[in-house]
Amino acid sequence: MIDSSTGKLIIAIDGPAGAGKSTIASRLARKLGYVNLESGAMYRALALKAIEWDASFEDEAALLKMAQDSRITLEPTIGGNRVLLDGRDISGRIRERDVTEGASKVSVHPAVRAWMVARQRELGLGGGVVMEGRDIGTMVFPDADLKIFLDADPVIREQRRLDQQNIKGAPAESIAAELRERDRRDRTRAASPLLAADDAIVLDSTHLSEDEVVDRIERLADEKLAAK
Repeated sequence: MIDSSTGKLIIAIDGPAGAGKSTIASRLARKLGYVNLESGAMYRALALKAIEWDASFEDEAALLKMAQDSRITLEPTIGGNRVLLDGRDISGRIRERDVTEGASKVSVHPAVRAWMVARQRELGLGGGVVMEGRDIGTMVFPDADLKIFLDADPVIREQRRLDQQNIKGAPAESIAAELRERDRRDRTRAASPLLAADDAIVLDSTHLSEDEVVDRIERLADEKLAAK
């Protein structure tokens, strides 16, 4: 799917929570001069709106209507995406625990995922994008030029999530339990369950630094471009 006018790739990075997808995708996009499309931020934005409007995470029809009536915008910046919901900057708020948990719950609904996938395809069709999530290589861009499934040992992922959320004094057991429950929902949901695409390159980041992961994917991207 290399765009013939730009010669740029569509790169899909999938994987479980805490694997480092968002950080890696953001850094890789900056190195390549690409746009980082963070699909998870879109689900987080919807979850936040559901929280603010006191809508049930179980009400698929209400969530779909809410999504259709919302303007979710991703604006790339040097420090990562700026996320706007109906024109309001929610970049920081959507990283908080209640929204993170809510995003996992709203994402299980097939109708919501179908709407989100359609929007994500529109955003990425021009090429020159690094898109991360849980079904990018399998559903959003099944013909992506480069597919990475980024994984890591669950213990490492739990620690990364603790560090990422900067939770001081919070019981590690509760964070670990939330991560395991999110893994279960992501892998067993009926709509687009989390799994590696058949042609994805599985990259275990357990013993790799961020620099090493970014460098490996950048080399793979260079190889894809050179082969065209």
